[in-house]
Amino acid sequence: MQQPLQQTKDPEIANSAVSFASPLKLLLLHLTCGLGLASAFWVTLHFYSLTLILNPARTLLIVWAVEASVVIPIYSLFRRNPDQCSYVKAIARGILGLPAGALVNAFGAIVLGAPVGIQHFTKTIHWSLLMSVFTFTPAACVFGSSWADWHRVFAHTKPIGCTDFMICLPAYGAVIGAWFGAWPMPLDWERQWQEWPICVTYGAILGYLVGMVLSSGLAIFHNRRKHEKGD
Repeated sequence: MQQPLQQTKDPEIANSAVSFASPLKLLLLHLTCGLGLASAFWVTLHFYSLTLILNPARTLLIVWAVEASVVIPIYSLFRRNPDQCSYVKAIARGILGLPAGALVNAFGAIVLGAPVGIQHFTKTIHWSLLMSVFTFTPAACVFGSSWADWHRVFAHTKPIGCTDFMICLPAYGAVIGAWFGAWPMPLDWERQWQEWPICVTYGAILGYLVGMVLSSGLAIFHNRRKHEKGD
C-alpha cells in the first residue's frame, strides 16, 4: 500500500509548478521579460517621443502596459496545479492581481515617504502598477490564492525550486532597487531625475534585472545540486 503522506516530504514533487519549470525555461522566461521591458522603452521613445525624465506618467503607463502583456501570459504557463487551473484562469488571476499589487505598492511607497498630492497622483498610480508587474502579478499567475506558497516564498523566503526562484528574486530585487533609488530624492542637487518617481523607477528596474540574473544562476546551481544528490 502506497503512503500518500510520502508526497509531502518532497515539496518539488508536491508542487507541480516547481517540477514544471527548469533552469532553461526560467532563463528563457527572464530573457523574454527583459526584452519586453526594453521594447517598452523603445516604443515610448521612437513612437511617442517620450522619456521617463521628461514624461514620467505617460512613459510609465506604456512601460507597465507592455511589460504586463508579456509577464502575465508567460508566467501563467508556470501556474501551480495546471490540471486544476486552466491557462485562461491563470491569466485572469494575473489581471486581477495587477491592481491589487499596485495598491500594496502604493501604500508601501506612501508610508515610506513618497509625495502625496494631486500633482503626483497619476505618476504614483502608474509607478505602482509597474511595481506590481515586477512583484505581485507573477505570483498571482503562478500561485493564485495559495496562501501557503505566498507565505513560503515572501514571508519565509524559502524557495524550493526554479519557479520559486523566478518569482521571489526579481520581486525582491525590484523592491530593494526602488528603495536604493529613492536615496537621491532628498539631496539638494536640483536635478530633474531626482523627482518622484524617476530615480525610484530606475532603481526598481535595475534591481529587477539583477534579480532575474541571480534567479537564473541560483536555479542552475540548485538543479546541479539536485542531480548530484540523485547520483
